[in-house]
Amino acid sequence: MMYAITGGGTGGHLTIARALKNEIVSRGGKVVFIGSTNGQDREWFENDSDFIEKIFLPSYGVTNQKGWKKVQSVANILKLAFSLNPLFEKYRFQGVISVGGYSSAPASIFSIFKRIPLYIHEQNASIGKFNRVMRFFAKEFFSSYLESSKVRDYPIPNIFFETRRVRKKIEKVIFLGGSQGAKFINDFAIRVAPELHKRGIEIIHQTGKGDFERMKTAYSKIEIEAHLIDFHPKLSQYIAQSDLAISRSGASTLWELSANGLPALFIPYPFANNHQWFNAKFIHDKGLGWVYSQNEIRPDHLFQILDEDLEEKSRKLMEIIKPDGAKKIVDIIVSQTAPS
Repeated sequence: MMYAITGGGTGGHLTIARALKNEIVSRGGKVVFIGSTNGQDREWFENDSDFIEKIFLPSYGVTNQKGWKKVQSVANILKLAFSLNPLFEKYRFQGVISVGGYSSAPASIFSIFKRIPLYIHEQNASIGKFNRVMRFFAKEFFSSYLESSKVRDYPIPNIFFETRRVRKKIEKVIFLGGSQGAKFINDFAIRVAPELHKRGIEIIHQTGKGDFERMKTAYSKIEIEAHLIDFHPKLSQYIAQSDLAISRSGASTLWELSANGLPALFIPYPFANNHQWFNAKFIHDKGLGWVYSQNEIRPDHLFQILDEDLEEKSRKLMEIIKPDGAKKIVDIIVSQTAPS
């Protein structure tokens, strides 16, 4: 089995790339990664020996460009796409798997030119502009939000299923801003911490590395003890301990919380096409969580939740995602591309 995985830019895309790579390699397959010199691609995978080769192209986004720069960006992607011909000739890929982001554009486009099956995993409820176009050329389009997707289980580590439990009463909350942290959520935590402390509710707070010292000082000034972490490779253990999350709504985080049965008050990141809003809305519309924009969230919104019985939400969150998402996706890809 020989596949290319392409895409990235941010942790949300790269988390899926890693999950699918791990599954293919576990079956004895071989994988090449095709990403970008921009974004986090190199940071994540440059030293990953599971890939037999890693290619980082000087690609950049199109949708955030205007006028002549947009034309230049499209021309750059096409140039990079055809520069991949020697790589495609060398490895004779059975399929190309895109996890989205501008990093995915050159290899995805060239897979169509070479008539190699293209598979796309869309992480977000609101489909990105590039994926909206490429969807029509893809052999399969995987999404946890679409009824038409053959696999709706988001590829997340099994630890979130292994430590899942039903939440009933809120005794411990966790603030999550993503791998980089979120200043808005950090500041919101300090605003609500005195009331949480008054109610005897413990605080776990993932601050992000850049804001750790500021938050440590802020908690010290209001004389409240909180368990602060900048970012922890075993964040799952802190999620498992918690009864409510106040969180951004990146796709991986949203599905990890759901798998663990942890209800959340989502405060979506308001930029990047506001895609996090639609992720959180998917959960909110099912009656399984809460979502407020940065402009409208108030401490009272959180305080009202603290007295709620979370049992029904917690149980139903566990029902919307099942384990082995990566395995199920790769099963389909292999069944459609393996030599007869």
